[in-house]
Amino acid sequence: MKNYTITVNGNVYDVVVEEGAGSGAAPVAAAAPKAAPKAAPAAAPKASAGAAGSIRIEAGAAGKVFKLEKSVGQAVKKGDAVVILEAMKMEIPVVAPQDGTVASVDVAVGDSVEAGALLATLN
Repeated sequence: MKNYTITVNGNVYDVVVEEGAGSGAAPVAAAAPKAAPKAAPAAAPKASAGAAGSIRIEAGAAGKVFKLEKSVGQAVKKGDAVVILEAMKMEIPVVAPQDGTVASVDVAVGDSVEAGALLATLN
């Protein structure tokens, strides 16, 4: 199961995507409007040469880095856009999962990224 935060027309949704069991079953997805703050799932940080912080900000979809909204050392609040991705001519903000300080930015404008790629880290 993977958790994503998606913003559509200014509305923020937490989405949980569950992969099928390999029997040809289609993936199951559930979305709920974000009404109250939810605790982020605890995930062990993966080792990365460029990762300086313990909180990972990853791409929710494949795309191209369109804009860097924050830089190393800047404070962010939960929900602040850190990186803007472009996919299928749409701009997709990738937001901070919680309050913190940007510890590293691991991409540059113009980079192509896959879903799950490390974009930045927070402390």
